[in-house]
This record gives sequence, C-alpha cells and structure tokens, in this order.
Amino acid sequence: MHKIYLDHNSTTPVLKEVLDVMLPFYKDSFGNPSSIHSEGRAARVCLDEAREQVAELIGARSSEIVFTSGGSESNNFAILGVALALNSKKRHIVTCEVEHAAILNPLKQLEALGFHVDYLPVDNVGRVDPKKVKDALKDSTCLVTIQHANSEVGTLQNIKEIGSLIKNNDILFHTDAVQSVGKLAVNVNDISVDLLSMSSHKIYGPKGVGALFVKRGTPALFSPVCGGGQEKKRRGGTENVPGIVGFGKACKIALDRINKGNLSQLKVMRDLLRNRIEGLIPNVEFYGCSKNGLPNTLSCGFDGADGETLLIALDMKGISVSTGSACSSGTGMPSKVLSALKLPLSKINSSIRFSLGWVNTSEDIDFAVQSLAKAVILSRRNPPCSF
Repeated sequence: MHKIYLDHNSTTPVLKEVLDVMLPFYKDSFGNPSSIHSEGRAARVCLDEAREQVAELIGARSSEIVFTSGGSESNNFAILGVALALNSKKRHIVTCEVEHAAILNPLKQLEALGFHVDYLPVDNVGRVDPKKVKDALKDSTCLVTIQHANSEVGTLQNIKEIGSLIKNNDILFHTDAVQSVGKLAVNVNDISVDLLSMSSHKIYGPKGVGALFVKRGTPALFSPVCGGGQEKKRRGGTENVPGIVGFGKACKIALDRINKGNLSQLKVMRDLLRNRIEGLIPNVEFYGCSKNGLPNTLSCGFDGADGETLLIALDMKGISVSTGSACSSGTGMPSKVLSALKLPLSKINSSIRFSLGWVNTSEDIDFAVQSLAKAVILSRRNPPCSF
C-alpha cells in the first residue's frame, strides 16, 4: 500500500542527511561534551556548531540558545522559569485560549501555587487582539506567552505587534514557535520576544531535542532541570549530542529552503488541496486564517460526517491525517482550539486537519481527496450513534 503522510504538524520524518550526521555520535564520536579529553573536546566542537546552526535559523546569537528535550520542555522552561524566578514579586501571567497543552498545563500548575492567569479570547479564526493583550497587563504581570502559530488551524498571531505593545513594561514575552520555525522565516530581532520555543522533530530532525531562545539580558530563569553545569548552568544534564547535531543539520536545511524561496511550495500544495476539496465535496467549511496562517495547514469540517470516522477510513487507505493536536488526541474531549472559535460541537466533531510536508505531491493530494470524498459520503449516510 502506498503511504501518504499528511500530518506533518504532529511530527516529521528524519531526513537522510540529518540521520547521516547523527549516526557517528552513537558509535565512534561518543564523548561527553563536558569532558576535557580529546573525545569530549570533539563532542563540544560539534555541539557548538549545532548551536550556531540553530541560532542562525532564527537570527539569534549562539549564546542565546539553550538546548532542551523538546518543545514541551522549552515551553515549561520559559513559563515556570520566569514565574518561579520572580515568585515573590510578580504573580500574574497573560496568555490566550488556543495555546498548546504544553503552555496551558504549566500555567495550571502555577495557578495552583497562587498565580493569576488571564486567558484571552480569540476571534473566529483563532487570533487574539494585541490591544486586549496590552489591556490585560498589570503591575504584577511577569510574563506574556502567546503562540506564534496554531498547530490545529494554522492561524498566526501578530507577535510583532504584541511584542511592541509589551516592550518597556518590565514584562517578559514568550512565544511558542514550535509550529512556525522552519515553515516560515522567523527572526527574533523582528518580533521583540525575550523567549522562543523550538522543536527538532517538527522540522525533519530527531525527536527528544529542542531549544529555548533566551534573549541576551533576560534575567536568570529558574531551571526546571537541576544537575551539573551544562548549558552555562541554565539546564542540567548531559547534552543529547546525537540529537542536537541532527537538530542543527535540520535547521541548516530549513534555512537553505527559506533562502531559496521554497516556502511557497507548501502554500501552493495547501491551496491545491483546498481547491480539490471544495470542488469535490459539498458542505465543507474551513477553519483558521489561510491568508495569514501556516502555509502547510488546512483545517476543515464536513457537515453531517464524523471526523474520527473519516480519519480511520483514510488510514485504511494509507493516508495519515489528524483530528486535532496529536499531543491531546485520545482524550475524548472536543478540540479546545475549535471550541475557542465558538464552533458548535457538531462542527468540531466533523473536522480533520491536513498538514503538508515537503515530500507531498499533487498526486498525493488527488488520491487523498478522492478517498476523503468517498469516506464523507459513507459517514454522512451512517452517522455515529450518540448515547
């Protein structure tokens, strides 16, 4: 069976070029980068090179990159790191309703400790009003955390404007850019953020590694991982050298694509997918903001059909899609993102998400849409029972 993977916002395959640079560090170049002997020094050189590659992708200094175990840790590091470092001084945080669970759950932990969190509403495409962010600020605000791009509907937040409104208020600004870095040109110097989260496995690198950008001059953060003096005493634990080297290579490849203007390829394929769906399937709605959103993401609902039924039917044809964020699937709860868009439950339950990658072709899209059309017809004829 020919497999068609259309779930790249959940994870991406590791590129061969990435795997090739990683493999030696599992066998021959196995040194601990904290060691001072030749094996350790060799590992340190490669670690530093990868840090430069990650930094270059987002226009940062290498000294501003802290390696982590992934996007979730980076988000936790930013939120808990700021809040607990300023615990006795400022205890108010501003965020929005459509954040990833890796943002919302640490915020819940802080609320249990007595912090106050404002969850700002979004409009019908999932965008928060920057002026509402400014209006929510208080003397006790220590942090604003607003995602750059939404994983489910692809909507981009106006991070640059939000950053400009927060600036000079003695408040730190964090953005979860796990979904945008590598798919868009992201430069930390243009968007006025103090902290930015990244993940390797979203950009064709290995799982288990990510990074937190910490702007030079940012006050010291509380470290959620205590250990040795790694990462300039900012995050304990021996660095995952193979993963970090792979992450660096993936960042270099992503930057090369951006510099060559290849990002438009994803949008062309995404628009083709939308046009094919509109032309073949009646009563379909699209969610999010395609004009100001991720170039690879399409969230859509099929009135009268069931999203999970469609997902299973497509999977049986070798086509992988999602009904929402992979990190929160299987909970049995409706999508918090689509709920925040004020969609009724019937529309939420009829939705699926496509997220395209560099390997997808027009033939993939044609086959996927033809298979989807058949699945929608069957699902509408045989709606799931409700109890």
